[in-house]
Amino acid sequence: MERPQCLLLLLSLLSYPSAHAGALRSQIVGGHEAKPHSRPYMAALKMSGDFSCGGFLVAPDWVMTAAHCMGDITVILGAHNIHEPEESQQVLGVETYYKHPEYNDIFLTNDILLLKLTAKAKLTKYVQLIPLPKTSSDVPTDTKCSTAGWGLIDKERITDKLFETNITIYSRRKCLNVYPNLNDGMLCAGSFHQLKDSSQGDSGGPLICNGVVQGIVSFGYSAPPAVYTRIANYLPWIKKIMG
Repeated sequence: MERPQCLLLLLSLLSYPSAHAGALRSQIVGGHEAKPHSRPYMAALKMSGDFSCGGFLVAPDWVMTAAHCMGDITVILGAHNIHEPEESQQVLGVETYYKHPEYNDIFLTNDILLLKLTAKAKLTKYVQLIPLPKTSSDVPTDTKCSTAGWGLIDKERITDKLFETNITIYSRRKCLNVYPNLNDGMLCAGSFHQLKDSSQGDSGGPLICNGVVQGIVSFGYSAPPAVYTRIANYLPWIKKIMG
């Protein structure tokens, strides 16, 4: 899906980010190739014969991603190059899809999806869990974070390998200037000085701050910042679904 190229035009036309306005994220821009298998919690989500989204392993048989990634998903764990049959990879199906009951595909609110795998992943040095937040607290402004994905790395270049980039949490006040419908289930991150944000992470990929996954790549315009689903806001629902 093409993302909007003119932020000012979009802001004049829209009062909210819309999936139908082409605002879903599919690129890592301004990043670099990750050290192979340095992010063992990453999951590549394959749909309809292609790799469409990212995700991350939060329990041996649970992957978290964005609700707008909903589809007939096959999960690939332990991958660096998603188009090569690496010995480190584990391929698993999805037994049950748990989309947030209040997900809205127009406003992209409550953009969170839990995938119950058909079997438990075997935890190895290539496949590991990423911790969830312990409390519902917001991530402080200016916190240094990172994100990763297998999407486009600029307008024309496609990568088979995992790319990553460093970004910073924006204040809610500053983010509301760009996204007036920002709510408690969302947070903003990007680079203040360069074209880096989750044009930088495949949709559904993780926003990681201090070793904890705090967000899910959700949507954004063609320039930073991007919006992430704020996982801490959904801890009661997550615990209910995962038991």
